[in-house]
Amino acid sequence: MAVFVDGCFWHGCPEHYSRPRANQEFWDRKVAANIARDKETTARLGSEGWTAIRIWEHVSVGDAVEIVTAAVRTSSGSGPSDSVASVKPE
Repeated sequence: MAVFVDGCFWHGCPEHYSRPRANQEFWDRKVAANIARDKETTARLGSEGWTAIRIWEHVSVGDAVEIVTAAVRTSSGSGPSDSVASVKPE
């Protein structure tokens, strides 16, 4: 299992991302590349049998613990599992 806590600014959170006023083209490309890399990483982990969990930084610690705990309880053993989970809206 791989758990990622993604920052709202750097990963383009639909609730909290605020587009910078300066260098907008640079930041648009940068954040879009981060989002694409996140999706690619999650897919690659899934293809290798790992569960990837992505949690936004604004999710409370308690909620994050519940999400990870639930994923651990539903996984089938100690090694890589055969599913990919994402709690980030696509």
